[in-house]
Amino acid sequence: MSPRPFDELVTDHGAMVLRVCRAVVGPHDAEDAWSETFLAALKAYPDLPAGANVAAWLVTIAHRKAVDLTRARARHAVPVERTPDEPSRTGRPDDWDGDLWDALAALPDKQRAAVAYHYLGGFPYEEVAAITGGTAAAARRAAADGVKALRAASRRGELEGAAP
Repeated sequence: MSPRPFDELVTDHGAMVLRVCRAVVGPHDAEDAWSETFLAALKAYPDLPAGANVAAWLVTIAHRKAVDLTRARARHAVPVERTPDEPSRTGRPDDWDGDLWDALAALPDKQRAAVAYHYLGGFPYEEVAAITGGTAAAARRAAADGVKALRAASRRGELEGAAP
């Protein structure tokens, strides 16, 4: 049996990978991470073993690209002509408030990744652990702690009207 055409993988998994990228690197770098993910996946696709979990494979690649982008962003300033008066909503789902993005970005890396991969990507904790490194129990704890912090931010009124 020949492997599926790569464009079918993009169609089937592209939206999920973009949601995960948005949650991990934020709305401004998500499309870059998504593009880098699928470029790397295209190169590696011929060597993917038959029966592999394609969604987990793509999210693993997205995780690595997100780490690369996060490191690059930390090294380089982003010049702008003028600082906006209000935060932009470009690239954010319409039902998410900017405060939710701020609260998600404020989470420690492991918690943010666990929340993104489990709740937005739909991966079981075993696969979250395989992607991020560690155990399923640690991934479950990180996700629970992340959600608890997001709920606490919501109770403090920082996320009024926001829904993940």
